[in-house]
Amino acid sequence: MNSFDIAPLLRGHTFNGTSSAIVHHVEHLDQPELTCTYEQLASQLTPTTRSVHIKEVGFFLIGADYDDAVNGTSHAPHASGRAATVHNRVAVVTGGAQGFGEGIVRGLCDQGALVFIADLNLEGAETLAHELNQKAGRTTALPLACNVTDEASVQSMIQSIVQQVGGIDLFISNAGVLKAGSVKTLSKADFEFVTDVNYLGFFLCTKHVAPIMERMNRPSGNYATDIISITSKSALEGSNRNAAYAGSKFGSIGLVQSFAKELVEDRTKVNTVCPGNFFDGPLWSDPTTGLFVQYLESGKVPGAQTIEDVRRHYEAQIPMGRGCSSNDVLKAILYRVEQQYETGQALPVTGGQVMLN
Repeated sequence: MNSFDIAPLLRGHTFNGTSSAIVHHVEHLDQPELTCTYEQLASQLTPTTRSVHIKEVGFFLIGADYDDAVNGTSHAPHASGRAATVHNRVAVVTGGAQGFGEGIVRGLCDQGALVFIADLNLEGAETLAHELNQKAGRTTALPLACNVTDEASVQSMIQSIVQQVGGIDLFISNAGVLKAGSVKTLSKADFEFVTDVNYLGFFLCTKHVAPIMERMNRPSGNYATDIISITSKSALEGSNRNAAYAGSKFGSIGLVQSFAKELVEDRTKVNTVCPGNFFDGPLWSDPTTGLFVQYLESGKVPGAQTIEDVRRHYEAQIPMGRGCSSNDVLKAILYRVEQQYETGQALPVTGGQVMLN
């Protein structure tokens, strides 16, 4: 075994029933506190061990949070009860540099999680991480480049995270795209683009994060982890002139249910949150590629002459009278993590626009 294989197992060995340590791989340590084989680790590792040399594998630093592990300086606040739902857990948010993803990242950091911002827009992820770390006065966010449609890129993302912190507690598959248009005219390239990001991307991320979560659980058999897909209300009912998007989101629910049945044996829950329309985010409001522009140009809203006409049309369809916010989605995520007796479920967050039956 190598350091990538061992780090999640080592993190699992630090699990105390409620939380685990950050495990940071380094090339060398002059005087590690503990030197042992992996087979000896369980009997020799103690809650106060700060550094380990596992023979024929590598060297690891252990800390209460990222700064504690890497620099020996911990400024992490303490939390208990419901406030500790994601406290000091390692979270990953794909598509985390903007839109719903950015709001989710900000909310998780506020809740005390260490969040990896994974995005094609690396510059945006770096800017957001810097802002959040400055605000917190400690390392609470780390940026990563990732293309969720490229398996090698997904593998590289997971490997980088494991080497830095030892594992992943909460994976949020949020990266998504949309191309609106009639089934009579939508191009094959646009259909495949939407399907690759929204459907294939979720599969690839789950494929590579699930083994990490399984290894974290192996030492205790009681280490709960979560995979949450951010889909859409369009995952619950069809969407006129939006078949590629709705189809990819419907398909994601099939993946969620199937993954949930398989991964429950590893104490990994798999669920999805189905938000309503986030009108103020770039998906809707971008002046060039946003949905308001796309729907106006495609004629999806009969009689609409302006972007404001399109917006008013969609606001009028929501019983609660407003679009969905990032905070609405964050609350749903926290519920999914805290609730240990639900997996394979789709949770609408739509202001009453879509109701399950």
